[in-house]
Amino acid sequence: MLEPPAIPTRRAHDGLELPAIGFGTYKVNGFAGVEAIKSALEVGYRLIDSAFNYENEGVVGRAIRESDVPREDIIVASKLPGRHHQYDQARATIEESVARMGLDYIDLYLIHWPNPSQDQFVEAWQALVDAQKQGIVRHIGVSNFLPGHIDLLIRATGVTPAVNQIELHPFFQQAEQRAYDEAHGIITEAWSPLGRANQMLKDPTILRIAEKHQVSPVAAILRWHIQLGDVAIPKSTHRDRQRANLDLTGFALDDEDMAAIAAMDNPEGYTFGQNPRWHEEA
Repeated sequence: MLEPPAIPTRRAHDGLELPAIGFGTYKVNGFAGVEAIKSALEVGYRLIDSAFNYENEGVVGRAIRESDVPREDIIVASKLPGRHHQYDQARATIEESVARMGLDYIDLYLIHWPNPSQDQFVEAWQALVDAQKQGIVRHIGVSNFLPGHIDLLIRATGVTPAVNQIELHPFFQQAEQRAYDEAHGIITEAWSPLGRANQMLKDPTILRIAEKHQVSPVAAILRWHIQLGDVAIPKSTHRDRQRANLDLTGFALDDEDMAAIAAMDNPEGYTFGQNPRWHEEA
């Protein structure tokens, strides 16, 4: 087993500490998924991101149980689906997530989407707060929540999320949301950190920066995330690419690089058009 690389960490208001690079598991399923997650742990990942709707919590749990990495060194996350926001359903779903993983607790549990038209995300948040008190989840947070959504949670319960996982990449940089999160001691996590990878990895600005530092376009983008201050969650089932996605400490982007990437931002740059103001997750 390799020593974890010297990746920076982020700290939330409640003491949660996350590595700046985690491992995404969307569409990582079956026994092949178990091996991919075990490989990720072996090469140095310590944050494993899952969700009830990924239908792989069992795979994630099995990989963690079979790994040589001590359980206490791994941060495993999952997420509550939109169809289970009602309080009793949310409590049952959180318990189901823990049971599926075969673990005594889940380190971080998020509400996956606010689903504002349902108007039940405060109920769902209360369920997470109570599950945290029960001890079956250690830390709680949200995903795809806007500042107004989070304000409602805080006013209703007095509990501020530790994490807000949002779409975040050079084409969609979410400066206002990141500033709000930082002001409230919330760690910003980036899902889809490479955006439309096929498009972004061919972008002239990214290619120029990658060539300048003699690294891959993927490494250049992930290094940008590190210097921006978020937690990026790339996914790869290939061991060499898993390792490469952690090999980000031998170079740094300069002010010119950061300014060039800042100019790529599009305020409406959603990859899939999923605006939290109206997007509804099942």
